[in-house]
Amino acid sequence: MEAWMAELEDAAIGGIQKHVPLARHTTWKIGGPADVLLTPSGKPEMIRTMAILNRRGVPWTIIGKGSNMLVSDKGIRGVVIKAGEALDYAEFDGTLVRAGAAYSIIKLTVMAGKQGLTGLEFAGGIPGTVGGAVYMNAGAHGSDMSHIFNSAEIVLETGELAVWGPEEMAFRYRHSRLQDPGSRGVVLEATLQLAHGDRKEIAAALATHKERRRRTQPLQQPSCGSVFRNPPGHHAAKLIEESGLKGFSIGGAQVSPMHANFIVNTGQATAEDVLTLIAHIRSTVKNRTGIELMPEVLVVGER
Repeated sequence: MEAWMAELEDAAIGGIQKHVPLARHTTWKIGGPADVLLTPSGKPEMIRTMAILNRRGVPWTIIGKGSNMLVSDKGIRGVVIKAGEALDYAEFDGTLVRAGAAYSIIKLTVMAGKQGLTGLEFAGGIPGTVGGAVYMNAGAHGSDMSHIFNSAEIVLETGELAVWGPEEMAFRYRHSRLQDPGSRGVVLEATLQLAHGDRKEIAAALATHKERRRRTQPLQQPSCGSVFRNPPGHHAAKLIEESGLKGFSIGGAQVSPMHANFIVNTGQATAEDVLTLIAHIRSTVKNRTGIELMPEVLVVGER
């Protein structure tokens, strides 16, 4: 590790920390240590980081706010990359918005509404970053990032800088090309195409979504958001609830009594608790209905 660590330090990448517990960097509050946590201070530093890691053959994982992600109890080997403050910005130009990868998607939604721009209302409750939302094609309320995506500036794992449009991104349900082997990269900035709308209507839609979340989701407990994708023609939460699993626990992981597609950390949950509960939910629903539930949460780290 020492040679590539020294090279990263010499390249003035930014923040470099060793053996960092990742539970403090995930919304589930679960996860073992990262060998190294890097926080590149800006775009040039991110590009240098990727080039060095590629040349040295060092494995890497990108993390935003740590939502929609389960980090294993043993943690992540190699380098975990987290975008720094220089990528925490948003700029509006008419109906176009350019936002850095580290910018909160919830904050961007609120800002867009205040500008009288519609299209992002679906994201008002997604607890992630712009970069993570593009990577996952995050969505809710019948829409997702692919509906408003214009382009993204990406540093590929080789260190090469690229700009991808919708075709290159190859979005599908909770998926982008960035998740495919051979196409890995890190979003630096995304440009989104919004539309002019009525500020009062946008605010009303956001308020309605917020109130619904407050009533139906376990917002006061650590979770990753929805765990399973909705199968075609079905709702995962309904299938899980009808299988009698609402409130079911394994260790410190529990199927939320409020929303069956949420698994909450009741205090001392491990990644293995969550994985065992996910497997139990899948087998129970499959045996009862014949439907195979597919997780949308990313499982990362050493097993």
